[in-house]
Amino acid sequence: MPISEIIKLSLNTLRTNKLRAILTLLGIIIGVFSIIAIMTLLNALQAGIETGLSELGSNTYQVQKFPAIQMGGPGSNAKYRNRPNITYDQAVRLKNIATLYKYMSLEDYVYEKTFKSEFDKTNPNHYLGGVIPEYLECNNRAIETGRFISQTDVNYARNVAVIGMDVVEKLFPNMNPIGKQIILDNHPFEVIGIFEPKGEAFGQSNDNFALIPITAMHKIYGKNERTINIAIQAPSKEEFDASVENIISVLRVIRKVPPGEENNFEIYSNESLIGTVNSFTQYFKYGAGFISFISLLAAGIGIMNIMLVSVTERTKEIGIRKAIGAKSKSILSQFLIEAIILCQIGGLIGIFLGIVTGNLIGLFLQTPIIIPYDWVVIGLVVCSSVGIIFGVYPAYKAAKLNPIDALRYE
Repeated sequence: MPISEIIKLSLNTLRTNKLRAILTLLGIIIGVFSIIAIMTLLNALQAGIETGLSELGSNTYQVQKFPAIQMGGPGSNAKYRNRPNITYDQAVRLKNIATLYKYMSLEDYVYEKTFKSEFDKTNPNHYLGGVIPEYLECNNRAIETGRFISQTDVNYARNVAVIGMDVVEKLFPNMNPIGKQIILDNHPFEVIGIFEPKGEAFGQSNDNFALIPITAMHKIYGKNERTINIAIQAPSKEEFDASVENIISVLRVIRKVPPGEENNFEIYSNESLIGTVNSFTQYFKYGAGFISFISLLAAGIGIMNIMLVSVTERTKEIGIRKAIGAKSKSILSQFLIEAIILCQIGGLIGIFLGIVTGNLIGLFLQTPIIIPYDWVVIGLVVCSSVGIIFGVYPAYKAAKLNPIDALRYE
């Protein structure tokens, strides 16, 4: 019998027993849906995180007191909290002594601030940063209107500010804010520039901030009361590792870290953060794969059970077909293809629902739309394997039926 005829016959048999086929499909659909939905969501989250991390800039890394992604138990937080702050004086010494870098940005931040203008005020969820001119190169930011903070602004601690688009839209609606005043903790600052907007990531805005000269920051909040963040751009990709080693060795001397002791500061880059995120999400993928495997195993046992029932119900049909010349090979192929088709239909439905559900959750978290092509292929292969593995025995049993005994079956 041609393969096309076997497929038509298999589909007709499934249509004849719709309820049984649907109940069998549910097991496959749930198993495939669970793994595809989770992998789609994890891949979307990964893509969103990698996009956000890439904003650090080319060949750029950060030095700070706390790790960017903190792993470990409750005690790990105390370990990092008890580290001495990276003070402004230490950061200035590092900038003067280190030799292998292209740009170095010293950054001092305070959070949960309210900004005011004569027209309105923001919610207390904005942050204020004191920076130096190298901030733009080290943080992959650009000015849309006006200018950025200059070295002269830093030298004279001028009250000037560059603001994000969220601040513009709230405090200066439908007007040009350049030259106007913004009140930061009861201190007036002149707006000299506006950053290009970057939008949101994971529900958090990237434009709800204002930057001022770091020396002006010290006039308001003091000089060495907070830990300083340091962003560094290496001279080139080839010298990246050497630049990191240079910064580590100089900063250890400045912070008087004894030989043999671990660093009391953290250094991270795009690549290291992405690697950490990937290793973290890998455990979720393993867990999702194991759960889905159990679901598909249960579904496969259900398929075997249904196919065995089908063989019993169609014993007389098999006997008639064998009596008029059907070969055992054709009977085997028919039942095996029925099992594979059943699994593939369930797999395709599960894949579709999984991709849609994973991306809907991802859109809620403001991640990009992702189709995990590798897992789609894996899902289809697994479905075919389940159909073959759990369909072989019922198909073999049908093919080996004696036609005389089958015709006598009631």
